[in-house]
Amino acid sequence: MWESAFSDRPIYAGPRRAYHFYMSKIDYQRTTHSQRREIESLHRDQLKNYQLERLNQVLQAILPTNRFYQSKFQAIDLPLASIDDLRQFPFTLKEELLDPENEAGFAANLTFPIDQYCRFHRTSGTRGRPLIVLDTANDWDWWMETWQYVLDSADMNADDRVVMAFSFGPFIGFWSAFDAAVERGAMVAPTGSLSTIARIELIRSIDATIIFCTPSYALHMAEAAQQHQIDLTSSSVKKIIVAGEPGGSIPSIRQQIESSWNAKVIDHSGASEVGPWGYANAAGSGIYINEAEFSAEFISLETGNPATQGELSELVLTCLGRIGSPVIRYRTGDLVRPQWNTSPPSNFVLLEGGVLGRTDDMMIIRGVNVFPTSIEQILRGFPEIVEYRLTAFKIESMDQLKIEIEDQLESPERVRAELQIQLGLRVEVKCVPAGSLPRFEAKGKRFIDQR
Repeated sequence: MWESAFSDRPIYAGPRRAYHFYMSKIDYQRTTHSQRREIESLHRDQLKNYQLERLNQVLQAILPTNRFYQSKFQAIDLPLASIDDLRQFPFTLKEELLDPENEAGFAANLTFPIDQYCRFHRTSGTRGRPLIVLDTANDWDWWMETWQYVLDSADMNADDRVVMAFSFGPFIGFWSAFDAAVERGAMVAPTGSLSTIARIELIRSIDATIIFCTPSYALHMAEAAQQHQIDLTSSSVKKIIVAGEPGGSIPSIRQQIESSWNAKVIDHSGASEVGPWGYANAAGSGIYINEAEFSAEFISLETGNPATQGELSELVLTCLGRIGSPVIRYRTGDLVRPQWNTSPPSNFVLLEGGVLGRTDDMMIIRGVNVFPTSIEQILRGFPEIVEYRLTAFKIESMDQLKIEIEDQLESPERVRAELQIQLGLRVEVKCVPAGSLPRFEAKGKRFIDQR
């Protein structure tokens, strides 16, 4: 058993990570595969003690110099006695991180002077002004540690050949995935500005075994391959690691990708402001929250109180690392259904179906709560639908929805009928010419909100 850095309170007798304080930094030593499995198997009470130790270390490291959290946590007594004491802290909102006085767009939650940071990345800005997130070299080590859980779920090793099917811009997910795969010893091929067909040819020529991409782009590559009479099911690809949008844990989408490629889909989730916080369960039916590196809370969408088992809720995350750009009680806006009664090999909380949607995407159509992911799940059940677009708008004060589909059968009636059966709503569905809707390499933008 080892002792807390703040008191004589005992911590669980498990694998100790090397967290050494020096100049307000935490130095990370990579855990082994067996240590990660041991942390995953902890009883909930042991896990909470582990998280408490981590959280107190983070707070001790950031509060002397992080003005953002100094101002938010003025009345908080440290060290915390329980991880549940997090609930006395105010939430952190993305709008707060967008510092209006900072013309460059740097996030407001930086712990150190700018010259201490070596990694520059930026959010897409699809929901407003882009946010610049910065990381120190020490923080990047933490990113690599969190990625190990994702790569474990894909059973990646040094024999794998990995293709990164992205154009490498400032989005952090591409770069962190690349570095993590390199650290595993795998051969990693960036594809930069290559066309879709050029990427497919590269995948075939090097006998790639793993692809990183979004669910949308996995489907787009399959569509392009079919148009060029390329059989992807006979390729060397065994696994496709997806993120960036819901889909990898949605059965109809996962099935469509897996049948097109004859490869297993591995879902994961993360955010530029937070880190790679989730990884797939073995069945592919959901995402575990990496509770070794993040503390999770769930706010009931219906009551605003802590959510119960399986209740639709908003995910709130606290980083237990990333000292240079910390987030405490960050409201992600992601909609999930938590399951705590998980079974071995992991006792981490499971999000059944992964990320189900966004709080700000919810529509109320004739009294029914509707999310774009619910509609996509239905549409992807029709293999003849190549692409689609949803448009939300208002007539007077009422939300309305129309759906455009590229349908090889040109039969929108059957889609309308299925939507009415599953959602209990009549929705406008219209066929559009093949190839007229946009395709996506990064996050799909199939939901247009004009409300």
